[in-house]
Amino acid sequence: MAEFLYAAGALVVVVTGTSILFTLVLPRATGGGIERITLSVNRTVRVVFIGLARFANGYERKDAVLSPIGPVALVAQLVAWAALFVVGFALILEPTTHDFGAAFLQSAASLFTVGSVHAGGPRNVPADIAAGAVWAVVVALQIAYLPALYSAFNRRESLVAMLESRAGVPAWGPEVLARHQLVGITDALPQFYAEWEGWAAEVAESHTTYPVLLLFRSPEPWYSWIVGLLAVLDGAAMHLAVAPHTASSQARLCLRMGFTAFNRIARTLGWPVDPDPNPEGPIELTFEEFEQAYKMLVEVGFSMERSAEEAWPNFVGWRVNYEKAAYRLADRAVAPPAPWSGPRRHLPPGPVAPLRPPQRSPGKIDKRGLTTLRPTVVVQPTPRRRRA
Repeated sequence: MAEFLYAAGALVVVVTGTSILFTLVLPRATGGGIERITLSVNRTVRVVFIGLARFANGYERKDAVLSPIGPVALVAQLVAWAALFVVGFALILEPTTHDFGAAFLQSAASLFTVGSVHAGGPRNVPADIAAGAVWAVVVALQIAYLPALYSAFNRRESLVAMLESRAGVPAWGPEVLARHQLVGITDALPQFYAEWEGWAAEVAESHTTYPVLLLFRSPEPWYSWIVGLLAVLDGAAMHLAVAPHTASSQARLCLRMGFTAFNRIARTLGWPVDPDPNPEGPIELTFEEFEQAYKMLVEVGFSMERSAEEAWPNFVGWRVNYEKAAYRLADRAVAPPAPWSGPRRHLPPGPVAPLRPPQRSPGKIDKRGLTTLRPTVVVQPTPRRRRA
């Protein structure tokens, strides 16, 4: 019996230490079951906060309730590791103390006082020293882990904040093309796509290596990296669909890196991903929604080479690569209900149209101070098709 308890305790300590190593040190996603401890803690914290957010009215209040979820998950991870180490070393110490209560007390005292305090009873010096040394190393790794984590978070949010002037709040793909056309800067779209291609690559790497970043929300309620990336991909897909000859090659590269990022993150969470979806669909976005956005782009003067009917199959061929993963991530994160971003189980139905600032220019201001040529963006909620 003593040998069994010692082996079980050693196994708990080794598995917990390996989980910490793969979470805090190894700069890659493991793809195995080692990270399940961390993912389980993150999932539990998320479920608790989602339950609390049910009592808040309005998206802004729900976002305020959900805002601490990332930092709380970090603390919960540390608590979970500490609890597992206490259990593991208690099982190792039980053959010495011959009492589970005394073993747990001695394990906790050795762990949190770096082995300098003995709770009483027979001593097991190697186990006491090991417990203190292990926890000191964990604390040091956690301190070194936080700057890397928040650095990745800051880099993610900087480009998301810049998206407000490009895609509206909340972000929407067709609005990207409309705003560049209204301001007369469509020549900046290639650089825009290139920046988001690099950003998507960095997010794919950081968010699969550190899954807890998926719980960190943007500082502003209506900002979201998920909705932002989806808007950029939709804008690039629509650009390639309606004007393939004027769209730059950077749009295609941005799309490929973008849906690769979504799919890599989905696989990290254990979700099934189709590596080669049918380019003919189906997708949840309807042709009526696409046609409405097409008419809006025609109204602002965006150059079209195809009709809505001709462009639709090409748009579907791109969107089928990322729609499912993006919708599921947006729902999981309770992201802002932007158009074309899918339904939210924890929010009222229907999207919120992006807020477009007045497009002012001399000689074209009406009595209210708004440009008379500025179209109104209205996105009506459409019923979703039921899945078979």
